[in-house]
Amino acid sequence: MILEYSEKGIVFFPDPDLVGDPADFGLRYEDVFFEAADGVKLHGWWVPKAGAPVLVWFHGNAGNISHRLENIKLLHDLAGVQVFIFDYREYGRSQGRISREGTFLDAAAAYRYVAETRRIPGGDIVLFGRSLGTALATDLAIRKPCRALILESAFTNSSDMAKMLAPFLFDWRPRVPYDNLGKIDQVKVPVLIIHGSDDEIIPVAMGRRLFAAANSPKDLYIIPGAHHNDTYVVGGKTYSERLRAFIFPREK
Repeated sequence: MILEYSEKGIVFFPDPDLVGDPADFGLRYEDVFFEAADGVKLHGWWVPKAGAPVLVWFHGNAGNISHRLENIKLLHDLAGVQVFIFDYREYGRSQGRISREGTFLDAAAAYRYVAETRRIPGGDIVLFGRSLGTALATDLAIRKPCRALILESAFTNSSDMAKMLAPFLFDWRPRVPYDNLGKIDQVKVPVLIIHGSDDEIIPVAMGRRLFAAANSPKDLYIIPGAHHNDTYVVGGKTYSERLRAFIFPREK
């Protein structure tokens, strides 16, 4: 466990301070508190949209849910979904201490809240992961019923990232690895992979490798000129249109 906690400041960058809420963007929402299997209390926002599928959002390794407000607004209004976004332990108003094991427990708890507490059927659940969160969304997609899987700014696995960012750890293998590439071929629902062509943190080549390994039906959306954190900004109207077309294929 000490090894996992030592990754704070290396892999995990939690911020406890919320800078706003969905009401600041004109959205109705509910504060949601729920528990992970080990008893850690977690916090999230439920942003409703009557009759729409639920996008369950697994965010990246830095900040907290309040740093995604502009993106939440866009997805709710233009992609046509209701949104459930939550913070991992130690992020925002969620309790506990961050660890790799903890993120998997938190992701499972978020799914359980949507499926059991909110009684949303799997066919109305879209799993959406960004950056670090792609590993959690992919893992859930092979274990739980869902409508589709969306991976944005996704990496292949922990080892590849370590080789790239810390080559002196070339043979480092965490006890609880993140492994999109090793799991993506087990996903049986439609997959959309989104990546910025100029991603400075996770190379677009990783997104292409995941797309090649994924089962059909699948779609690859490379956003010209986009970096790691500005995909929805650079993508503009096309970004929301591509997501909506993927989530609602019968509207095409």
